[in-house]
Amino acid sequence: MNTSIKRPVLSIDWNIVVMAALGFWLSASFLLDAVIVPVLFSTGMMADTGFISAGYVLFGVFNRLELVCAAIILAGFVIFKNQNRFGDRLSLSALVMASVLLNIALLYTYILTPQLSGWGLEMEALTVTPTMPAAMVWLHGCYWAMEITKFVLGITLWRWCYKRNCAIA
Repeated sequence: MNTSIKRPVLSIDWNIVVMAALGFWLSASFLLDAVIVPVLFSTGMMADTGFISAGYVLFGVFNRLELVCAAIILAGFVIFKNQNRFGDRLSLSALVMASVLLNIALLYTYILTPQLSGWGLEMEALTVTPTMPAAMVWLHGCYWAMEITKFVLGITLWRWCYKRNCAIA
């Protein structure tokens, strides 16, 4: 008698992986934007001479985590499209949104954080003007616009995954 034992194939529930990555990323961003940075500002730590380099390291590490989360999310939605889990139109919209999230993380990592840190180091060296230069104000505006976009797109994608995962939704 020829018998074979079927081993269970390790399958990843990409819906949960994507939801966890989105949840971690958005909650960590909220914590950084709404708790950590305001506390640093209110305690006067941003005025210290070493803050710019410490901030660059802090945001540099966080930006790399954002890249990992965005890549996981995009990979998950590519898999969803291949599995036809959301339908053609919704899958395409989700892929575009996930791509925008990855681009936001790339912009933070390779353009915005280095530019803001460079302006901060320049201001720290001069210590003449206590106000931010117009270019730095503009970069902060870009940061907040991308942050709002990230939250809107991230919450939308999380909601779509939740609806597909839970029968009660």
